[in-house]
Amino acid sequence: MNNDLKQQQIARINIYALLSRLLMSELDEGLLKSIEKDENMLAFFPTYKDWKRREEFDTKELIEQFLNVDFTNLFLLHLIPYESFYMREDQMMETGGENPVQAIFNAFEFNVALDKARVMAADHIAIELEFMYELCKAELKALEEGNSKIATELAQLQHGFMKDHIVEWAPMYLMNVKSESATAFYYDLADFAIEFILSDFEYLDELDKNEYKYEL
Repeated sequence: MNNDLKQQQIARINIYALLSRLLMSELDEGLLKSIEKDENMLAFFPTYKDWKRREEFDTKELIEQFLNVDFTNLFLLHLIPYESFYMREDQMMETGGENPVQAIFNAFEFNVALDKARVMAADHIAIELEFMYELCKAELKALEEGNSKIATELAQLQHGFMKDHIVEWAPMYLMNVKSESATAFYYDLADFAIEFILSDFEYLDELDKNEYKYEL
Protein backbone atom coordinates (compact mmCIF):
# COMPACT_ATOMS: atom_id res chain seq x y z
CA MET A 1 0.00 0.00 0.00
CA ASN A 2 0.98 3.65 -0.44
CA ASN A 3 3.37 4.62 2.37
CA ASP A 4 1.69 8.01 2.95
CA LEU A 5 -1.66 6.30 3.34
CA LYS A 6 -0.13 3.77 5.74
CA GLN A 7 1.45 6.48 7.89
CA GLN A 8 -1.82 8.41 7.95
CA GLN A 9 -3.72 5.33 9.12
CA ILE A 10 -1.12 4.58 11.79
CA ALA A 11 -1.37 8.18 13.03
CA ARG A 12 -5.17 7.92 13.22
CA ILE A 13 -4.91 4.65 15.16
CA ASN A 14 -2.39 6.10 17.62
CA ILE A 15 -4.39 9.26 18.26
CA TYR A 16 -7.66 7.41 18.79
CA ALA A 17 -5.86 5.09 21.22
CA LEU A 18 -4.33 8.01 23.12
CA LEU A 19 -7.55 10.01 23.36
CA SER A 20 -9.56 6.98 24.44
CA ARG A 21 -7.09 6.18 27.20
CA LEU A 22 -6.82 9.76 28.49
CA LEU A 23 -10.59 10.27 28.50
CA MET A 24 -11.24 6.91 30.14
CA SER A 25 -9.35 7.09 33.42
CA GLU A 26 -6.90 9.03 35.53
CA LEU A 27 -3.28 9.50 34.53
CA ASP A 28 -0.51 7.39 35.96
CA GLU A 29 3.13 8.43 36.27
CA GLY A 30 4.34 6.22 33.42
CA LEU A 31 1.85 7.59 30.92
CA LEU A 32 2.42 11.23 31.86
CA LYS A 33 6.20 10.83 31.68
CA SER A 34 5.92 9.16 28.26
CA ILE A 35 3.90 12.13 26.98
CA GLU A 36 6.36 14.62 28.43
CA LYS A 37 9.39 12.86 26.93
CA ASP A 38 7.90 12.60 23.43
CA GLU A 39 8.12 15.98 21.69
CA ASN A 40 5.53 14.94 19.10
CA MET A 41 3.02 14.01 21.79
CA LEU A 42 3.86 17.00 23.99
CA ALA A 43 3.12 19.25 21.03
CA PHE A 44 -0.54 18.34 21.49
CA PHE A 45 -0.38 19.90 24.97
CA PRO A 46 1.15 23.38 24.43
CA THR A 47 -0.42 25.04 27.48
CA TYR A 48 0.58 22.15 29.72
CA LYS A 49 4.13 22.26 28.33
CA ASP A 50 4.58 25.75 29.79
CA TRP A 51 2.40 25.22 32.87
CA LYS A 52 4.25 26.64 35.89
CA ARG A 53 3.09 23.87 38.21
CA ARG A 54 5.28 21.42 36.27
CA GLU A 55 8.28 23.24 37.74
CA GLU A 56 6.83 23.38 41.24
CA PHE A 57 5.83 19.74 41.73
CA ASP A 58 7.22 16.33 40.79
CA THR A 59 5.18 14.01 38.58
CA LYS A 60 3.57 12.07 41.43
CA GLU A 61 2.51 15.23 43.28
CA LEU A 62 1.27 16.84 40.07
CA ILE A 63 -0.96 13.87 39.36
CA GLU A 64 -2.29 13.36 42.88
CA GLN A 65 -2.83 17.01 43.83
CA PHE A 66 -4.03 18.46 40.53
CA LEU A 67 -4.53 16.22 37.51
CA ASN A 68 -6.53 13.41 39.09
CA VAL A 69 -8.65 15.89 41.02
CA ASP A 70 -9.43 17.65 37.76
CA PHE A 71 -10.21 14.36 36.01
CA THR A 72 -12.66 13.41 38.76
CA ASN A 73 -14.44 16.73 38.43
CA LEU A 74 -14.61 16.68 34.63
CA PHE A 75 -15.41 13.03 33.96
CA LEU A 76 -16.98 11.59 37.09
CA LEU A 77 -18.72 14.30 39.10
CA HIS A 78 -19.82 17.52 37.41
CA LEU A 79 -19.81 16.80 33.67
CA ILE A 80 -21.46 13.83 32.00
CA PRO A 81 -19.39 12.17 29.23
CA TYR A 82 -22.25 10.12 27.75
CA GLU A 83 -23.93 10.57 24.38
CA SER A 84 -27.45 9.82 25.59
CA PHE A 85 -27.31 12.71 28.07
CA TYR A 86 -26.65 15.12 25.20
CA MET A 87 -28.95 13.51 22.64
CA ARG A 88 -32.09 12.71 24.62
CA GLU A 89 -34.58 15.50 25.16
CA ASP A 90 -34.97 14.56 28.82
CA GLN A 91 -31.17 14.51 29.29
CA MET A 92 -31.37 11.07 30.87
CA MET A 93 -28.60 8.55 30.42
CA GLU A 94 -29.55 5.35 28.65
CA THR A 95 -27.72 2.57 30.48
CA GLY A 96 -29.78 -0.41 29.36
CA GLY A 97 -29.91 -2.59 26.30
CA GLU A 98 -31.92 0.02 24.41
CA ASN A 99 -28.88 2.27 24.14
CA PRO A 100 -28.44 2.74 20.35
CA VAL A 101 -24.65 2.79 20.64
CA GLN A 102 -24.68 -0.50 22.54
CA ALA A 103 -26.79 -1.98 19.73
CA ILE A 104 -24.12 -0.97 17.19
CA PHE A 105 -21.37 -2.47 19.32
CA ASN A 106 -23.33 -5.69 19.68
CA ALA A 107 -23.83 -5.89 15.91
CA PHE A 108 -20.07 -5.72 15.36
CA GLU A 109 -19.17 -7.87 18.37
CA PHE A 110 -17.35 -5.00 20.03
CA ASN A 111 -17.48 -6.00 23.67
CA VAL A 112 -17.33 -3.40 26.41
CA ALA A 113 -16.54 -4.46 29.97
CA LEU A 114 -18.35 -1.58 31.64
CA ASP A 115 -17.30 -2.47 35.18
CA LYS A 116 -13.65 -2.85 34.22
CA ALA A 117 -13.72 0.42 32.28
CA ARG A 118 -15.50 2.15 35.19
CA VAL A 119 -18.21 3.55 32.96
CA MET A 120 -21.97 3.28 33.29
CA ALA A 121 -22.93 2.93 29.62
CA ALA A 122 -21.43 2.08 26.27
CA ASP A 123 -21.92 5.59 24.90
CA HIS A 124 -19.13 7.03 27.06
CA ILE A 125 -16.87 9.26 24.97
CA ALA A 126 -13.79 7.10 25.58
CA ILE A 127 -15.61 3.91 24.54
CA GLU A 128 -16.87 5.50 21.33
CA LEU A 129 -13.33 6.61 20.49
CA GLU A 130 -12.04 3.12 21.30
CA PHE A 131 -14.56 1.74 18.79
CA MET A 132 -13.11 4.11 16.17
CA TYR A 133 -9.64 2.89 17.12
CA GLU A 134 -10.66 -0.71 16.48
CA LEU A 135 -12.26 0.20 13.14
CA CYS A 136 -9.13 2.08 12.06
CA LYS A 137 -6.94 -0.90 12.97
CA ALA A 138 -9.14 -3.22 10.93
CA GLU A 139 -9.10 -0.78 8.01
CA LEU A 140 -5.29 -0.65 8.04
CA LYS A 141 -5.12 -4.45 8.03
CA ALA A 142 -7.45 -4.57 5.02
CA LEU A 143 -5.39 -1.96 3.19
CA GLU A 144 -2.15 -3.82 3.90
CA GLU A 145 -3.76 -6.95 2.45
CA GLY A 146 -4.86 -5.01 -0.64
CA ASN A 147 -8.54 -5.57 0.15
CA SER A 148 -10.00 -2.20 -0.83
CA LYS A 149 -13.59 -3.53 -0.58
CA ILE A 150 -13.29 -4.33 3.13
CA ALA A 151 -11.30 -1.14 3.75
CA THR A 152 -14.06 0.86 2.09
CA GLU A 153 -16.77 -0.79 4.18
CA LEU A 154 -14.81 -0.04 7.36
CA ALA A 155 -14.24 3.59 6.34
CA GLN A 156 -17.95 3.95 5.56
CA LEU A 157 -18.76 2.57 9.01
CA GLN A 158 -16.37 5.05 10.61
CA HIS A 159 -17.90 7.92 8.65
CA GLY A 160 -21.43 6.93 9.60
CA PHE A 161 -20.59 6.44 13.27
CA MET A 162 -18.83 9.79 13.43
CA LYS A 163 -21.69 11.55 11.64
CA ASP A 164 -24.56 10.00 13.57
CA HIS A 165 -22.91 9.81 16.98
CA ILE A 166 -19.52 11.30 17.91
CA VAL A 167 -19.74 14.58 15.96
CA GLU A 168 -23.29 15.14 17.21
CA TRP A 169 -22.30 15.48 20.85
CA ALA A 170 -18.60 14.98 21.70
CA PRO A 171 -17.45 18.49 20.66
CA MET A 172 -20.14 20.01 22.90
CA TYR A 173 -19.03 17.92 25.85
CA LEU A 174 -15.36 18.69 25.20
CA MET A 175 -16.09 22.42 25.00
CA ASN A 176 -17.55 22.08 28.49
CA VAL A 177 -14.39 20.28 29.58
CA LYS A 178 -12.31 23.17 28.25
CA SER A 179 -14.36 25.76 30.09
CA GLU A 180 -14.47 23.80 33.36
CA SER A 181 -10.91 22.46 33.42
CA ALA A 182 -8.73 23.51 36.33
CA THR A 183 -5.47 22.24 34.84
CA ALA A 184 -3.58 23.02 31.66
CA PHE A 185 -3.40 19.32 30.81
CA TYR A 186 -7.14 18.72 30.55
CA TYR A 187 -7.70 22.06 28.86
CA ASP A 188 -5.23 21.01 26.15
CA LEU A 189 -6.64 17.48 25.99
CA ALA A 190 -10.14 18.79 25.30
CA ASP A 191 -8.85 21.24 22.70
CA PHE A 192 -6.79 18.54 20.99
CA ALA A 193 -9.70 16.08 21.01
CA ILE A 194 -12.10 18.59 19.44
CA GLU A 195 -9.63 19.48 16.71
CA PHE A 196 -8.84 15.86 15.91
CA ILE A 197 -12.45 14.67 15.89
CA LEU A 198 -13.53 17.42 13.51
CA SER A 199 -10.50 17.05 11.24
CA ASP A 200 -10.86 13.26 11.10
CA PHE A 201 -14.53 13.58 10.26
CA GLU A 202 -13.58 16.01 7.49
CA TYR A 203 -11.08 13.44 6.20
CA LEU A 204 -13.71 10.69 6.21
CA ASP A 205 -16.23 13.01 4.60
CA GLU A 206 -13.78 13.79 1.79
CA LEU A 207 -13.01 10.09 1.37
CA ASP A 208 -16.73 9.44 1.03
CA LYS A 209 -17.13 12.20 -1.58
CA ASN A 210 -14.25 10.70 -3.57
CA GLU A 211 -15.94 7.29 -3.45
CA TYR A 212 -13.15 5.77 -1.33
CA LYS A 213 -10.55 5.72 -4.08
CA TYR A 214 -7.54 4.50 -2.11
CA GLU A 215 -4.08 4.76 -3.62
CA LEU A 216 -2.85 1.33 -2.66
